[in-house]
Amino acid sequence: MPSRYLSPSSEDRIRQPVEDVEECTCPTSSSPDYPKELQFLTNPCEKCFCPAPPPKISDLMNDKDLLDLLRLKLDPNHCTIKNWKNFASRWGMSYDELTLLEHRTQGSLSHSPTQEFLLRYNQKTVTELTELCRIYQRIDVLRLLQSWIEKDWPSRWQHTQSI
Repeated sequence: MPSRYLSPSSEDRIRQPVEDVEECTCPTSSSPDYPKELQFLTNPCEKCFCPAPPPKISDLMNDKDLLDLLRLKLDPNHCTIKNWKNFASRWGMSYDELTLLEHRTQGSLSHSPTQEFLLRYNQKTVTELTELCRIYQRIDVLRLLQSWIEKDWPSRWQHTQSI
């Protein structure tokens, strides 16, 4: 038998149509940088069906309602409840910086020490912030952040991708 019958020539092959698809640039849940805690984010972008990336603190700063709730929970100064000072100290803010920030925002309705702390660390992920909530047993703040990550963040991210 001639070898031509065993291996078809390229002219005899059926070709599949190739769609002109842009390559996805979204991070995927299989990425090593993608935290396991956030792999439940399955709301894909329209273009590539990849899940929303882990949000950064800068992303939650755009949500005024969430920011107001965080301020209400973390601004008050109680001796037995961990607040923004503990979080900031854990991330490396010195005692002098904490004191300066506290005095600068004291009595101001427009400036919050929590908001200033979050602005300073706005490139950290919200997951890192939830870790602080676990460390300091701030379950109320943890639940608030987890709810925002699950419910609000995927749609906010999708909206920013469509602009």
